[in-house]
Amino acid sequence: MAKQRKKKRRAPPEPEPVSKGAAEKARGSGFGGYLRWVTLGTWKAADARALAYRQQRADAGLGPDWRPMVTLMLGALVLTALHYAGKGQGFDAYVQAFVDADWTADPRSPIYQANEKLWWTCWRIGGYLVLPALFIKLVLKEKLRDHGLTTEGFRSHLAIYGACLMVVLPLVALVSYEPTFQNKYPMYAFAGRSLSDLLWWESLYALQFFSLEFFFRGHWLHVLERTMGSQAIWAMMVPYCLIHFGKPWPETVGAIVAGLALGTLALRYRSIWAGFLVHVSVAVSMDVASLIQRGEFPTEW
Repeated sequence: MAKQRKKKRRAPPEPEPVSKGAAEKARGSGFGGYLRWVTLGTWKAADARALAYRQQRADAGLGPDWRPMVTLMLGALVLTALHYAGKGQGFDAYVQAFVDADWTADPRSPIYQANEKLWWTCWRIGGYLVLPALFIKLVLKEKLRDHGLTTEGFRSHLAIYGACLMVVLPLVALVSYEPTFQNKYPMYAFAGRSLSDLLWWESLYALQFFSLEFFFRGHWLHVLERTMGSQAIWAMMVPYCLIHFGKPWPETVGAIVAGLALGTLALRYRSIWAGFLVHVSVAVSMDVASLIQRGEFPTEW
């Protein structure tokens, strides 16, 4: 009697995003309808996809999806490394152990401060962007564009991000009068020395924000949504809030709101680009507002 071949278990297909036609049909009229469609509509659609995905895995006889677990573990290691090695104390320890140069004698000097901020930025690009990108390509075997980097439909949802920016900018102007705010920003102490210093710092700052958006609102959301649905937004928001500890408390509280809002929009539109632009615009405006309030905005190169 011929031996029966054992059927190979196949992983269920990826959860499909809501089609454009179905999404437009579900969208209500007016601002209230749009807001419900963006929030409740996004959450319900994500929950439905996750439920179908989990059921497909159960029907196929598959166990828990390993990808969210490994992604979260890798993320925890990244955040730990950035906290202990990717900040000022990590740079100080590195300089003391491996660098023998005259500029290391004064930690308050411009060159020391510039190198420290370069260290800070490179660690965040490596941890938030490079390492996850390698994980996506080599382990998950997926496309980077599917993790929030698609530009499809970018113009169609740019208005909602513009509205968010119009709400936040007046708040930035308001808090810029606070001494704690002025003492914190810009994070590069010599950003007000010249326009070239300011431009150099804001360029590094922008690269860091792109990496951060990819990590939290691109990679994490894409992987976690498969099984967690809309709860992936709330799970992402917690560590995103925690990385703001040490900053002025209004900014930390605002990170909760921003994490939920930008996470919901990223999940709805499958893209981080508009959110990245909003994040950078707010960050740069905070630096500029602080320099103006202190009378230190540079006018020469």
